[in-house]
Amino acid sequence: MKLVVMKFGGTSVGSIDKINNVANIVEKELNDKKLIVVLSAMSGVTNKMQEYIDEIESNEIIENDLILTSGEAVSVGLLSAILKKRNIKSIPLLGWQIPIITDSNYQKAKILNIDKNRIDQFLKNYDVIVVAGFQGVNIDGNITSLGRGGSDTTAVAVAAAVDADRCDIYTDVDGVYTTDPNLEPKAKKINKLAFEEMLEMSSTGAKVLHTRSVELAMKNNLTLQVLSSITKQSGTFVVDENKLIEKEIVSGVSYSNNESKLTLSGIADKPGISATIFGLLANNNINVDMIVQNTSQDGITANITFTVPNSEIHNAKKLIEENKKLIDFKSIETDTNISKISVIGMGMMSQSGVAKKMFTTLADNSINILAISTSEIKISVLIDKKFTKIAVKSLHDAYNLGSK
Repeated sequence: MKLVVMKFGGTSVGSIDKINNVANIVEKELNDKKLIVVLSAMSGVTNKMQEYIDEIESNEIIENDLILTSGEAVSVGLLSAILKKRNIKSIPLLGWQIPIITDSNYQKAKILNIDKNRIDQFLKNYDVIVVAGFQGVNIDGNITSLGRGGSDTTAVAVAAAVDADRCDIYTDVDGVYTTDPNLEPKAKKINKLAFEEMLEMSSTGAKVLHTRSVELAMKNNLTLQVLSSITKQSGTFVVDENKLIEKEIVSGVSYSNNESKLTLSGIADKPGISATIFGLLANNNINVDMIVQNTSQDGITANITFTVPNSEIHNAKKLIEENKKLIDFKSIETDTNISKISVIGMGMMSQSGVAKKMFTTLADNSINILAISTSEIKISVLIDKKFTKIAVKSLHDAYNLGSK
């Protein structure tokens, strides 16, 4: 019998009416399948829990994760109760009941193991298992959270553990678009994307899928589908690149306003300095994205520029200032008024001229490039945030990505 994992985000379960709609989708999908349904908390609930934590100024990591993950218990309980009223054999399960074992990195926990045999036992007795996303349990028995957007990761990890035929991610959009349709109305839905393309889009600003979930799907060659819980249309399939009949040179343009730039000037230009800087950041769980290093005008010292999430810029600056003697730099500057623009496509590996077109298009719009990073299928640039909209729209037009 087929086994499909379905994940519904907070907006899809934001009210009783919406949870009833999810029940309709589950009931229709059931037919000759067994289903595992992963749910987020109702929209706004996790934010409200964070407000409570902030109000009491709690620094207790164990208690904070317990509070943050409480909303999922409500949504899975409600959906399972509705399904049972429809005579569908259903059971709600929290992360610790499966269990979904994680490490002890609270609020950013990584999944270490999922008990497939226990899930198989539940599937023998129930047609639908409703699982709380975003949460797990460490070896000490404490509840942990997987980080914001972690329900996607829960769904993909469970699907991989049970060898599901597919994992469907239901959202408030009907698929992945060539760019943000709220910013560019001419954006069109993409039918199929390679894992690598989706991973680059997620990591460079597209908010459709959580980056870790895409990494897990790619590692386990698990087909994903991103689709809407409102419309009845098929969505975007994320698959192995070998399943793509035609690889687009550029599949999409993404952007992120969620990064800040930090520049260290007057660093000794010698081996080991970069390892020291980024080792400090890594040891404090601060993620670094773009990195640019160049030699200063004096030819003796160097400058290093890198980006971190906006939420980490103050921590990163403080950490480096506290280690000034170890790093030995002259000055430090931060800039939060930046945007990262990326063009992505599998066809870039075999086609030339993509970078030239990007840089020419930005130059034609008088947009200065602050930093550049590349991979085989991606080119990203940092620009002044005020040029985000014109950059995205002009690049979208330059690569002919709009709807026809």
